[in-house]
Amino acid sequence: MVEWLRFAPPASSNAGAMFAPKPVDGLIYSMLSPAFYRLLQCPTCSSRDLYVEADGVHCLCCQTVYPFGDGFVDLMPRTAAFGYVSKYVTEEAEMAEELDYRDLAPPLLAAGVRERILRRLLRFRPSDIFLDNGCGNGRFGVWYAPAVALSVGSDPATLYADEAKQLLALAKADARRLPFADDVFDKALSVDVLEHFPLDVIDDYLRETARVLRPGGRLAAFSNTKELSHLQAVIDASKRLGQWFVNRGVYDFEREARRKSDHVKALPTYEDVRAAMERAGLRVIEVRFWNTVVTSFVEHVLMKLGEALLAHKRRPAQPHTDHGETHGGEGTQREIVARRRIRKQLSPRSPVYWGLYLLTSLMELDVILWGRLRTGPYFILVEKPR
Repeated sequence: MVEWLRFAPPASSNAGAMFAPKPVDGLIYSMLSPAFYRLLQCPTCSSRDLYVEADGVHCLCCQTVYPFGDGFVDLMPRTAAFGYVSKYVTEEAEMAEELDYRDLAPPLLAAGVRERILRRLLRFRPSDIFLDNGCGNGRFGVWYAPAVALSVGSDPATLYADEAKQLLALAKADARRLPFADDVFDKALSVDVLEHFPLDVIDDYLRETARVLRPGGRLAAFSNTKELSHLQAVIDASKRLGQWFVNRGVYDFEREARRKSDHVKALPTYEDVRAAMERAGLRVIEVRFWNTVVTSFVEHVLMKLGEALLAHKRRPAQPHTDHGETHGGEGTQREIVARRRIRKQLSPRSPVYWGLYLLTSLMELDVILWGRLRTGPYFILVEKPR
């Protein structure tokens, strides 16, 4: 028998009451709390008449049951037929073997630059309800969780890190029909998402994100256009040096090419980005560009040489698919082996950690020094008008 706790819907909603249970036999995870259930609406019929049992979230209106998965709720709409589906969904099993997504490292190097800039843009408050829309493995939600009241991750692919399952409220969901009520989030995040979508999907994604933000709520996004930097010659010098090492078999960019293989960049210029935000009813507050002068050398040369050296010291005997083991092509295997070895040395007391922290700060100078100079990669902060 499930013991029920009744909760009223948010003041902004006229919908019916929502129910949420106490944990039942460990099936309801720690972060899937009453605070999370209060945010929900049925993604199939948009009803807020929902209740929760041990097998999942039930909709009284359309009778859909959204089951619990491993640390998340499956809140995909049941009747919608979408034309575009991400390869992270259609090839989820293959991507799971290649991405090494289950263990999280501290925010360092390129991810660390993103984390620092986006944190400054969003200016979290302890009372914030935060959504990472297209969260991937959930790393940004984990990094920001201590700064907010509730950190929610939403993604149609369930490639969630183990730590994310413990610290985030995770929803398997389609961004074109989010399973959240109107006006419930204070802050939202979009990292490395928009470049994957065709234009109609971008419009739906931004419109839905705007819908679930409270008036005055803010979205910070990182993505990239097709624009080249005025410093492109310097950036390309590092890429050419990296290619020189690739041609000699020292390392490759197999894994990175796989990750970017479905990039569309349907917003080719910053004007297109701004126009898309405005179509969604979002007002641009700030934009910073990332001219990757230092970053390109670190990513294409320095770190790849380090990974090659670490992987050479300890090559796997054969590919595996279990957690903690490797799969994929030789280049992917080498990179995963090297990154796992580095992660084991990332204690805050480790010299490796502080070396990477210093590199991250140097890479951040690319945004601090040249953030007004237009180029492809950009950080943007937008607001839903009050």
